[in-house]
Amino acid sequence: MSLFSTARVAHLVCLTAALLCASFGASAQTAATFPNKPVTIATPFPAGSGPDAVLRQVSDKLSKLWGQPVLIINRPGASGFIAIDSVVRLPADGYNLLQLDSEHIGAVPHLYKSKGFVPFNAFDPVAALFRTPFFLAVATDSKWQNMKDLVAAAKAEPTKVNYGSWGIGSPGHLGGEELELLTGTEMTHVAFREFSQLFTSVGSNDVQWSFGSIPSSQGLFKAGKIRYLAVAAPKRLPQMPEVPTMAESGGPAGFEVNSFVTLVSPKGLPNDLKAKINADVIKVLADPEVKARFNTFGFEPLSWSPDEIRKNAEAKGKTYEQLIKRKNISLD
Repeated sequence: MSLFSTARVAHLVCLTAALLCASFGASAQTAATFPNKPVTIATPFPAGSGPDAVLRQVSDKLSKLWGQPVLIINRPGASGFIAIDSVVRLPADGYNLLQLDSEHIGAVPHLYKSKGFVPFNAFDPVAALFRTPFFLAVATDSKWQNMKDLVAAAKAEPTKVNYGSWGIGSPGHLGGEELELLTGTEMTHVAFREFSQLFTSVGSNDVQWSFGSIPSSQGLFKAGKIRYLAVAAPKRLPQMPEVPTMAESGGPAGFEVNSFVTLVSPKGLPNDLKAKINADVIKVLADPEVKARFNTFGFEPLSWSPDEIRKNAEAKGKTYEQLIKRKNISLD
């Protein structure tokens, strides 16, 4: 190699090292000074919903921690795509975040195959917020006293037993599909547009059962219109300790129906920013006021890392994919 070539290589090596150092320094400085302007979080959930309510409390705490406004923009509709499309092409700088649940990440891609939506090709997981389990609700005067009764009725008359949910591809729908699979039964699904319509119909026996979370179903539960046969979780919930688990009620052991909610960023968020936002959200979730509010909803705060969010989302996505393929469910 000539002296000129050797000198040129050395120059390029030094230049590359300098650029890498500069890049690292800029990245570290970005994390150290973030945020220095308002942060915006878009959400596909409507104002007043459970996920919206807790997001606003979390954003208020983050605003105080960061010394910058954290603004919530509600963009409900189109199975989350209105919110998704509003954020996906924005800069991956930490100032543009999006709230998504595990169904947006795990079910929607399989329900809308024509859209070619691959969540983690478009977004980076940043921070988890909470997980919510679901109860199986029936009318107060239902003849079923436990899950054993419900499963026996479904086996005795295939397709005669019906259940409601708040939409095709919702946890309430796919949870029902999984219950069918695990119990060898066939039931009829009825989709509703509104939670209020759903649980009113359960209470009047227009539909025979439904899954529901504490915030979505407690109104009619407290009014004495519905009761819970079981919680689809491995343990009883502290908020409703009298309600048995699926296994305790005669349902399939290990059967869980839940949804978790996360914050994501457009793809390419620097790792140092990702780590900072994740750590700050975890700090906020440990705040006693936030924990108390989550407790009223029956929401479990989550302290997952971005890698843990991805792992849990991909596992749920595999389950949803199998259930969707089994019945050829599509929203295209």
